[in-house]
Amino acid sequence: MLMLSLFRLVATVVPWVVNLATWLLARSLNMPEPVVHDTGVFVLVQVQTIENWVGKALCPMRLMRQVRSLLQR
Repeated sequence: MLMLSLFRLVATVVPWVVNLATWLLARSLNMPEPVVHDTGVFVLVQVQTIENWVGKALCPMRLMRQVRSLLQR
C-alpha cells in the first residue's frame, strides 16, 4: 500500500517539477517557454540519433566481422 501511494506521489510531482524547471530555464534565458521546450526536444532527438549511430558502429558482432575480414586479407 505504501509503494502505491509513493508511486502516485512521484507520478504527480514529476510533471510539476519538469514544468518548474522549464519555466526557470526560460526565465533565466529570457526566452518563451515553448521555445525552451522545443529546443530541449530537438537536442534530445539529436543526441539519441548520435547514440544510436555510435551504438551500431561499436556493435560487438559487427566489430568481430570487420576484424575477421581484415585478418583474412
